[in-house]
Amino acid sequence: MKHWTDLIARILLSGVFLYEAVDSIIFFKDVKHAMTIYGLTWQQNLQLNGAIALLCIGGILILLGYRVGLAGFLVLCYWIPVTFIVYSFWNDPPDEVRLNAIIFAKNLAIAGGVLLLMINGSGKFSIKRLQRVTRIPKGET
Repeated sequence: MKHWTDLIARILLSGVFLYEAVDSIIFFKDVKHAMTIYGLTWQQNLQLNGAIALLCIGGILILLGYRVGLAGFLVLCYWIPVTFIVYSFWNDPPDEVRLNAIIFAKNLAIAGGVLLLMINGSGKFSIKRLQRVTRIPKGET
């Protein structure tokens, strides 16, 4: 049962990051506008394309269960700063504090799930495990 749970957890975690990447691609101009509102004006195209790359690469690696330590590092390089910048509920007007505090806590919980994945590994149903157990016969020379 643990192996199936590891797989489901990886699918769910990667879905969050891949959705964020696809959404940022589809609404590229809107995301750049939001970045301006939050004061992220330096090299917006570079920052946004870098964020999309981190989310895509990290999300795909998590989904496949390959190099999950690297994948977790990549997505957390995006996820943690964005959480503190966008959902800084302590700076929000009173009518937005509750919602942004909930989203802030949810994002920290997702980061905790990624840290658990990084520590515990990808599990039995992963590309990493498949590579370990598959023996390619050596050719005769």
